[in-house]
Amino acid sequence: MLFALQLTFTFCKLLYYENLPGLFAYWKNKTKALIFKSFLLSLSLSLSLSLSLSLSLCVCCVLVLSLCLPGSSSVPPTSDSSKPAPPFGYNYPTMQPGYQQGPAPRPDSSPSHGGYNPPGYQPYSQVPAVLSQLSAALGGLSGVPELEVEALRPVNLLQERNILPPKPTAPPEPNLSSDLRKVNCSPDTFRCTLSCIPQTQALLNKARLPLGLLLHPFRDLTQLPVITSSTIVRCRSCRTYINPFVSFLDQRRWKCNLCYRVNDVPDEFMYNPVTRSYGEPHKRPEVQNSTVEFIASSDYMLRPPQPAVYLFVLDVSHNAVETGYLNVLCQSLLENLEKLPGDARTRVGFLTFDSTIHFYNLQEGLSQPQMLVVSDINDVFIPTPDSLLVNLKESQELVKDLLNALPGMFTHTRETHSALGPALQAAYKLMSATGGRVSVFQTQLPTIGAGLLQSREDPNQRSSTKGVQHLGPATDFYKKLALDCSGQQIGVDLFLLSSQYSDLASLACMSKYSAGSVFYYPAFHHIHNPAQSVKLQKDLQRYLTRKIGFEAVMRIRCTKGLSIHTFHGNFFVRSTDLLSLANVNPDSGFAVQMSIDESLADTTLACFQAALLYTSSKGKRRIRVHTLCLPVVSQLSDVFAGADVQAITCLLANMAVDRSISSSLSDARDALVNAVVDSLDAFRANGSNLQPAGLIAPACLRLFPLYVLALLKQKALRTGISTRLDERVFSMCEFKSQPLKQMMRIVHPDLYRIDNLTDQVKTNKQKKTHTRHLIMFLWVGKCCNETFIRDVLGCPNYTSIPASMVSAVCLYRYLVLDDSSTKSSFFQHLVEDRSESAFSYYEFLLHIQQQMSK
Repeated sequence: MLFALQLTFTFCKLLYYENLPGLFAYWKNKTKALIFKSFLLSLSLSLSLSLSLSLSLCVCCVLVLSLCLPGSSSVPPTSDSSKPAPPFGYNYPTMQPGYQQGPAPRPDSSPSHGGYNPPGYQPYSQVPAVLSQLSAALGGLSGVPELEVEALRPVNLLQERNILPPKPTAPPEPNLSSDLRKVNCSPDTFRCTLSCIPQTQALLNKARLPLGLLLHPFRDLTQLPVITSSTIVRCRSCRTYINPFVSFLDQRRWKCNLCYRVNDVPDEFMYNPVTRSYGEPHKRPEVQNSTVEFIASSDYMLRPPQPAVYLFVLDVSHNAVETGYLNVLCQSLLENLEKLPGDARTRVGFLTFDSTIHFYNLQEGLSQPQMLVVSDINDVFIPTPDSLLVNLKESQELVKDLLNALPGMFTHTRETHSALGPALQAAYKLMSATGGRVSVFQTQLPTIGAGLLQSREDPNQRSSTKGVQHLGPATDFYKKLALDCSGQQIGVDLFLLSSQYSDLASLACMSKYSAGSVFYYPAFHHIHNPAQSVKLQKDLQRYLTRKIGFEAVMRIRCTKGLSIHTFHGNFFVRSTDLLSLANVNPDSGFAVQMSIDESLADTTLACFQAALLYTSSKGKRRIRVHTLCLPVVSQLSDVFAGADVQAITCLLANMAVDRSISSSLSDARDALVNAVVDSLDAFRANGSNLQPAGLIAPACLRLFPLYVLALLKQKALRTGISTRLDERVFSMCEFKSQPLKQMMRIVHPDLYRIDNLTDQVKTNKQKKTHTRHLIMFLWVGKCCNETFIRDVLGCPNYTSIPASMVSAVCLYRYLVLDDSSTKSSFFQHLVEDRSESAFSYYEFLLHIQQQMSK
């Protein structure tokens, strides 16, 4: 009986793994193998003769497989064993013809996870035969860890519907020793598209996968080791900071992990401030942590650290006053004025503009703020340089008086012109002596003075499938001004609040090249669009109080043989590996394309190090260093197994934006589709005789087609659907400046059913989804439960939900009704569904398959 139970369990388990050839690896006893072969032969004959037996077998398989799901105990289940297993991923409401339900993806990489192992039988630990043969065809697995085997498991995308994991997709773990893995850089900070670095460029080309880095260097951290030592230990040759991946030849010498030079250990480094002991340089905090922050010495300063300086440049034309944004801004500033990052030296200033420029004297001792008007916008000058940027603490009351007065000062203006360019020139002159942050609020197209722009958008072409024009700037004025600002350590952030075309493609240059941020609020109005008003308020709360680094530079170093190909993000490239960041904030991300110039055959590890040198808001010069270590591999299978599908998607999104501007939108879209075709084709070509028919992807890349389809449906890259040019450009700006986690929320949003959540689940969801830019769409269908409508929305039934609730229910949440005009915006985020202008997920898979067969 025990053997029969083992036999049934093992057979079902192997069906679960889609790998009958590996079945006989379970039995080392030849007699049992012979019996089992006979059983299989009899079973196959029975199946061919009896449909009823086949159906019975299917039922048995489902019941047995349910015992193997995570969470089940290691002993036979009790009466609860008949309960169906929870669904894996999301179910499609209907199935396309030929789109059959495949076996459920395995919830865990270990074949014996949660399974029933009778006494005397060891859990299955060998590599399934098909995977072993596939790995051999791909060049072999080095070490064959279970995670790597799972990553290479062939998945037929045309059959397996439920490919979305039940939990957020985790990055692949590099195949490193436990010691190295424990100290490696967090993937939230530093991530590579391939967690196994190919030994040569030829091997990388064979995999047809992009090599690049995703970096979030200044993100908020709860724990950060701060090194206060007067000696910062660096390689004498390549200037790499000492890190956990260097080699200590003895107590007096260490070998650089990037250029391999042998360096001396300074005497001071022999003392460990943590253990308060001598002679343990390998236990220093710099060598125990891959992310550290050094307090920099005067050697790292070209001038004394600058104070925190903030200048607000505000559009006060008739259009701006009509939107009511000044009320929201001034109220937010009043609430957060004392929370602005800084110290006793913090300075602040205000500048408003329409067809003229207005400065404000806030010098301590005045009874009220003093407005100074400069009407000559062709030759802008600063009327009183010493009293326009004032110490915040000394002039706090005057600043508050101005903020209380500003919303009403221009209520009756009839001035429609906008001299944004001259206002920015004035801001540059005002800030050049110190550097700092300029916050620009603009509500329309600049119409007068330097940098004036003309409307370039043709509303009839918004849904064109042929091509999109004017994705690049109309003038280089804003780029040149940004580069001047960058040279003087001035970062420019743009808030665009406009219902009409404002040429964001040109205006965004002021932030792109000065390491600033772009915020966009289409159709902003504080009364008619309350959701946007609330969003601006919450964004400002974060913006005004988040950490900030001034006069920053970031250098990225890598192991000898690797080199940086292209940078993506908001910055000015000062040299091949040095980025100038006038301001750096914790919400900005960067991407880097890499290439392999020389063979890495002489090393088993490749390392990357990012060093961010900045001045804190308290006036301290600091260096934040992140080091990432990855294995170097010579086998194609290892390259595929280490593919990080989310990092690949984000890097390709950056590359697609560049291609859209330099070439065309259609070229960018084709390149994304080709990226999927090429990678799956490379996987198939190197193991074609071992893979079943269909559209086959390694398990690690099973989400790749879905993510690329999602990219193609984003405003930045979509065609065939009406998309305002400014909204398209803003989406491109997001692709180029957001960190990976935020990018993935934009590309493939999470979808939850909330009318049946338990309190515990609701609490967990709230904990997991607390984030800066989180926007929630709440869809309420016509058949929604009335109890939910009454308890959550406070209405007796669906028909009684007022139109005023459709825009905003609460912070960052949009309520969308089944019969409302806003439901199209909700459906645009359901990227797996078919639309009038784009494939469904299944149709896209068929398209990929068709492209691969050409």
